[in-house]
Amino acid sequence: MLAFVLLFLPVLAQASSCELSIDSTDQMRYSAAELTVPSGCETVTLTLTHSGSLPKTSMGHNWVLVETDQLNDLAKDAMAAGPANNYVPVGDDRVLAATELVGGGESTSVEFSVAELQGKDLSFFCSFPGHFALMKGKFIIE
Repeated sequence: MLAFVLLFLPVLAQASSCELSIDSTDQMRYSAAELTVPSGCETVTLTLTHSGSLPKTSMGHNWVLVETDQLNDLAKDAMAAGPANNYVPVGDDRVLAATELVGGGESTSVEFSVAELQGKDLSFFCSFPGHFALMKGKFIIE
């Protein structure tokens, strides 16, 4: 039995390191300015929690992954997508992954492939209008 556990321990460790979580608040902040996943991850599951109390109509948050050089342009275009689309432009190739918009006390998750993202300069941000200036960070695959 011990041999079995030792054989599969690296797989179990890798699986948990491919799952990330980040919190957001009513003060327009993420709990982390940098998220890192091992290069051995094929897919990543990210869970976004909103620990505040304000509703998503006034202080909604999401998590959007983008190549860093496209962040500002995408953030501007995202506002026009509106709340019905979680402030994420539908079918926009610049959006590498995105969660739903959540309000205080809610959480959501997104699973996405990182296989094609190796070696790219990546960032994440909240696309709710006016939030991206404070709510952004680096996404690193190492």
